[in-house]
Amino acid sequence: MAQMNMLHAINEALSIAMKADERMVVFGEDVGHFGGVFRATSGLQEQFGRDRCFNTPLTEQGIAGFANGLASHGMTPVAEIQFADYIFPAFDQIVNETAKFRYRSGNEFNVGGLTFRTPYGGGIAGGHYHSQSPEAYFTQTPGLKVVVPRNPEQAKGLLLAAIRDPNPVIFFEPKRLYRASVGEVPEGDYQIELGKADVVKQGTDITVLAWGAQMEIVEKACVMAEKEGISCEIIDLRTLSPWDIDTVAKSVKKTGRLVINHEAPLTGGFAGEIAATIQQECFLHLESPINRVCGLDTPYPLIHEKEYMPDELKTFEAIKATMAF
Repeated sequence: MAQMNMLHAINEALSIAMKADERMVVFGEDVGHFGGVFRATSGLQEQFGRDRCFNTPLTEQGIAGFANGLASHGMTPVAEIQFADYIFPAFDQIVNETAKFRYRSGNEFNVGGLTFRTPYGGGIAGGHYHSQSPEAYFTQTPGLKVVVPRNPEQAKGLLLAAIRDPNPVIFFEPKRLYRASVGEVPEGDYQIELGKADVVKQGTDITVLAWGAQMEIVEKACVMAEKEGISCEIIDLRTLSPWDIDTVAKSVKKTGRLVINHEAPLTGGFAGEIAATIQQECFLHLESPINRVCGLDTPYPLIHEKEYMPDELKTFEAIKATMAF
């Protein structure tokens, strides 16, 4: 085991994957000698050369289209979108080409080796163009996998699994944890299975579900709840598409209650899909309505970032309200 932050873990995963697969290339805006705006790709160009780690023009649609072309010819492209907020110019390429490539050919050809990496979320005073959490847009696109890690150990194992998955993956990285999250990470090559939620803590009274940077938030809220005698079961969803319905349903059938937390706005957020599915799967086991603690239905506000965030206090209040119903 080694101590490292999330950036170091992601960088190490990319290096391991590039050593193991000579077809793998890493590219995006400033990812070459500069190492990207967050330095996630630092040293890769020096290690593997300019042909395998290189800068692109400032065009997200071009990055995605280029990645599709490479993947369709058997390469393993890992494309960085500098901020998740900037993924929207590439939306057409991702949802209409990347996601449908295998389907439209009847499995004659595909872009399964393609991974998009992109930092998402707020908490860094980035304002409305550098703080969004757009994961829900992609969960309703069949043909894509959507993955969000919560810490360095998870980031490394999930990224290695994503790069090697036979389907295109969008890998959302919680940028406020890039340097803030430090932990023990296994050395060498390992993978964490996609599509499987992680029961982080066992409990009996209520299930609290989140992913990415919000896991730290719900863990703090659950510590507060435990002091009030509330036993919380904490689940990290990890993969949003396809999401692990069985693990969440099993937990809710045990506890009878569910609180879902995510940073994206409430309306159209992925919590709504989870809530609809779980009430269908667990209706006769529910002791209270499913509660959602989410961002506000506004553009991400710079000056009111603290008020916007679904923090541990809002989550704690939701846990108490759900228990008292």
